[in-house]
Amino acid sequence: IGYGFVADMVRGAAGEEGLKFFPFVFTLFFFIFFANMIGMVPYAFTTTSHIIVTAALALLVISIVIGYGFYKNGLKFFKLFAPSGAPFLIYFLLVPIEVISFFARPLTLALRLFANMLAGHIMLKLFAGFAVTLIGAGIAYVPVAILAFSMGVALNALEFLVAGLQAYVFAILTCVYLNDALHPSH
Repeated sequence: IGYGFVADMVRGAAGEEGLKFFPFVFTLFFFIFFANMIGMVPYAFTTTSHIIVTAALALLVISIVIGYGFYKNGLKFFKLFAPSGAPFLIYFLLVPIEVISFFARPLTLALRLFANMLAGHIMLKLFAGFAVTLIGAGIAYVPVAILAFSMGVALNALEFLVAGLQAYVFAILTCVYLNDALHPSH
């Protein structure tokens, strides 16, 4: 993972013109990636498992999208809410749906990262605590404790995958939203 991976991601989702946002997306991707990975270290703190952190990141993304959208396109940025080619009467239904959808983006962006990281860490702690409790309950529960421990190890491997995947999803959605700021009439 590195420079080329993120550059290809930006180019694929936002086009060649989107490469001007490469430093931002690169920083965002690796901030989230390393924050998630640090959280995988025992007794470490996962910053992305707190809604205020993910909300701040999502608000930063949507602020850049709106700001650059108006900077580049002026009032034509509003074409984003009224796609061309639809029958006139459909716009009365379509425009409110598009506006709600646009302003729901930061909420869904923040909640997706927050919920996935929090849920994964809760599951890890649950299975680890379950294994320790079963071992403390007596020798008869040791086989079940081994099973709980094994599930914890499997969940830990899955959580590493989720930690990387969530950084990718956040960054790729950022690129998609930036593409809307670059080309609002599409």
